[in-house]
Amino acid sequence: MAADYMRQKLTSFSEAIFPGRPLRDNRQHHAIRPGNELVSNLPLQMALYFNVFFFPFWLICSAILLQLKFYHLDEIFRFVCVTVYVVMGGTEIMRLYLGYLGNLQERVPELAGFWLLTLILQFPLIIFLIAVERAMPVPVERAVHLVQLAFIVFEIVCGFLALRIMTQHQIMKFHLQDFDTIFDLEEGHHEVMSRYTPLA
Repeated sequence: MAADYMRQKLTSFSEAIFPGRPLRDNRQHHAIRPGNELVSNLPLQMALYFNVFFFPFWLICSAILLQLKFYHLDEIFRFVCVTVYVVMGGTEIMRLYLGYLGNLQERVPELAGFWLLTLILQFPLIIFLIAVERAMPVPVERAVHLVQLAFIVFEIVCGFLALRIMTQHQIMKFHLQDFDTIFDLEEGHHEVMSRYTPLA
């Protein structure tokens, strides 16, 4: 129930950002027929692939470095840093999953969810960890965060382009399906009429 609600909201968001005719809700994997063009974004998929491998390394390094400097932080920033890392860790798992699902299976709502999580949550939080001096980022920590930031910025750009192309492609498929339906109806009508046309 909650998943259907979230999917509906993400569909509405993607239609608002990338306007066009409403997309049909394909819950099953779409069948790849001859003539169908695949519009999965290769640079985005490569970034997601490498990000999946980098994420555990980033998380372990961040946890170790946070533990080393934990008692040097003031009480407010101890709580803030722990909260930021917990939110980022949980969001990153969901974000990468939605990115894989949305890009490989060409699902616009999932890809829109991935792009939103990247832009609204991960980007500001990683900037906070790099830029705020009261969080006492050490050089090694900054280096690890900068690599993660590079992934995030690249995925924001590629995700936006992938969403735009995928939305246009889905709209085109929608028009073609409408055309095929009309054509089939006309063919059926002509066939029926030819059966009842008296021979001269």
